[in-house]
Amino acid sequence: MNANKIVGWIGLAVAIVGAFAPIPFAALILLLVGLYAGLSVSADQVVATVIGAIALTTLSGSFDAIPVVGSYLHMISGSIGAIAAGASLSAVLMGVINRAKP
Repeated sequence: MNANKIVGWIGLAVAIVGAFAPIPFAALILLLVGLYAGLSVSADQVVATVIGAIALTTLSGSFDAIPVVGSYLHMISGSIGAIAAGASLSAVLMGVINRAKP
């Protein structure tokens, strides 16, 4: 198991546990996990990563309509969206840096 998978599992665990119990600095942890994950995104996957981040954060609120478990699904998908947002930010910045290099 490599470091990318371990960090990904940590992010997923924080997203799931954070829906049921408060975790100090959970948003920062999710952002850092996403930034690290974005370093391994290839150039042809950047658009899919950005679209996934937008979709997860935008559509996560629609889970609130589901009785009993909707709020938990909303929190989990929103947290995974935060990871994807960090990954897309990192991937886009790496693309800008690579294009700026001579």
